Amino acid sequence: MYTSILIPVLALFMAVFCHVANAHEAHTQYQANHLAISVTIDPQGQLWRASVKNGYVWVDKSADLGKTFAAAVKVNPVAMKVAADGEARPKIAVSPEGFIYLSWTESLKAPYAGYIWFARSTSQGKQFDAPIIVHQDRAEITHRFDALHVAPNGRITVTWVDKRDLLAAKAANKPYEGAAIYYAVSTDKGSSFQVEQKLADNSCECCRIATTHKPDGTVVALWRHVFEGSERDHMIAEIPTQKQTVMPHRATFGRWKIDGCPHHGAALASGGEGADWWGYHMAYFDGNDKNPGLYYSRMDGTAWVSSPAKKFGDNTKQAGHPAVVSVGKQVWLVWREIKDGQYSIWGMQSDDEGKTWQAPKSWLTSSQKLDYPVLLVHRQRPYLACNGEQFGLTLLSLLTSY
Repeated sequence: MYTSILIPVLALFMAVFCHVANAHEAHTQYQANHLAISVTIDPQGQLWRASVKNGYVWVDKSADLGKTFAAAVKVNPVAMKVAADGEARPKIAVSPEGFIYLSWTESLKAPYAGYIWFARSTSQGKQFDAPIIVHQDRAEITHRFDALHVAPNGRITVTWVDKRDLLAAKAANKPYEGAAIYYAVSTDKGSSFQVEQKLADNSCECCRIATTHKPDGTVVALWRHVFEGSERDHMIAEIPTQKQTVMPHRATFGRWKIDGCPHHGAALASGGEGADWWGYHMAYFDGNDKNPGLYYSRMDGTAWVSSPAKKFGDNTKQAGHPAVVSVGKQVWLVWREIKDGQYSIWGMQSDDEGKTWQAPKSWLTSSQKLDYPVLLVHRQRPYLACNGEQFGLTLLSLLTSY
């Protein structure tokens, strides 16, 4: 198991993106308090926040879009090492009927090992049911970097990075690159989860998984994949609702060869609505030697063909960790940049489904650390959410910011 990029590659890549060299466990180490939170907005306009402190996941809500919050409620009754930094953090979602769902990764004693937990509240967040582990496999191995998705029909899908197949291959003296993507589904509003299934082999080990859904509710996952020759591009696949054959498709073609994990997942949003659905918006980091940086492209979900990638952001300022959201034909992209200790959140808007873009602008700046930006939608209005050491949680309406 490797923990960093090979020395010759590291020297070059550190100049353009220093985060890649982090050890694999760097994004799941336990911390008492940190900026890594998750937020969502329910149909009534309440902002829900999941955070971690002293080994507990906490949930609180705001009726005024983040200006004030009610008292936080503890989710897990017993303290554990909750992964909450960088790409790994608790996830929160609200179902159509107002149930509150959470997933998170517990970091175990063995290196890179974890369990994926799930909890729900059927009482508007007043209290939470006892948490459960979503996977049947309880070996103390890698189950990490969980993604939580609730489809419009209430179907819950939890996806994560899993290394059981790597260990099995090693035991059989067979080659195996990277990890695998597994998922578990609940069709009873989180009371239980079906036995986990494998979505794909050979995923990257430490990048977040992006999910969205088609108009018919089909959940789609996008992840960094290890292609032949250690090319770390992205793969996309629909998560089956029955025992169907999974058909992953290559989504990006930067052909970045790197023997290590960049700790840098992609962003994904559905393109078009209802009968006008056409595919997906994707935003991601590509560290190819000739032109590293952030890229945006569209994926036709019928023909599974990606449009030519558009570069955005200032790579000399470590532009990274993008988020993307679409409302009708309008699309918003946001990302974080860092230069000389100054943090900023940048963004840009498209009015024609990502075909052309307005000039980028800075939406938030701070002399202290800003977390990764998040995009939310409420009543067809997009919002930027970002947690920071200087200002705390900031929520901005993007319709009034442009």
